[in-house]
Amino acid sequence: MGRIHPDNIGKPVRKGDNHETVWTVWKKSSMAFHGTDGFSVYDSSGKLAFRVDNYSRRHKFLSGDLLLMDGSGSPLLSLHPQIFSLHDKWNGYKLEDGLRTEVFSMGKRSIMQSSDEAQVFMLNSTVSTGHGHVAAKPDYKIEGCFWRRHCSILTGTGDVIAEISRKKAKNTSVFLGDDVFTIVIKPGVDFELIMAFIVVMDRISCKPFSTRILCSSSSHAVL
Repeated sequence: MGRIHPDNIGKPVRKGDNHETVWTVWKKSSMAFHGTDGFSVYDSSGKLAFRVDNYSRRHKFLSGDLLLMDGSGSPLLSLHPQIFSLHDKWNGYKLEDGLRTEVFSMGKRSIMQSSDEAQVFMLNSTVSTGHGHVAAKPDYKIEGCFWRRHCSILTGTGDVIAEISRKKAKNTSVFLGDDVFTIVIKPGVDFELIMAFIVVMDRISCKPFSTRILCSSSSHAVL
């Protein structure tokens, strides 16, 4: 498959822009070596913006960290699985100036769930309960079915900040394969965080053979 160009609806810039941005995700490593897996994320001009190379499908006991990089290969976020977590949790760490700082924790909403719903807690995100205790409250939620490319990322208060959908071939109504999909990100949203959430969702959501039975559809998700 050749380079995949996203729809051009405005020049994407960093957090703070006042336009929606459209990104195309290709579930394939930007490295051309046989057997490599990963993610290649392109901006509206067709330029490689983010990537994950040498992506491992091994069990999390063996796979280790996943590294989200920018298009030139500079490290941005390290994604680390919590080995003994019942909720299949992952931690995200910011990589800057040789230091690793925890940014978020992400995992399934419930150990009993049979869908792709997940929740994200930013570092030190807590609220006080009526009994005076301090309890965590999710800052972001993922609803819908990731493996069907039909889901949304929302704030803890329910505002949609990003939507994932299947991508169509240019100027046609034909959908491309599941390894290519579109992300529409609302203005003012941190692109790096959204891309990190996508990578983690790929690891914790239900597998393709069971999507028709297990995945739920969100009213926020786009078709």
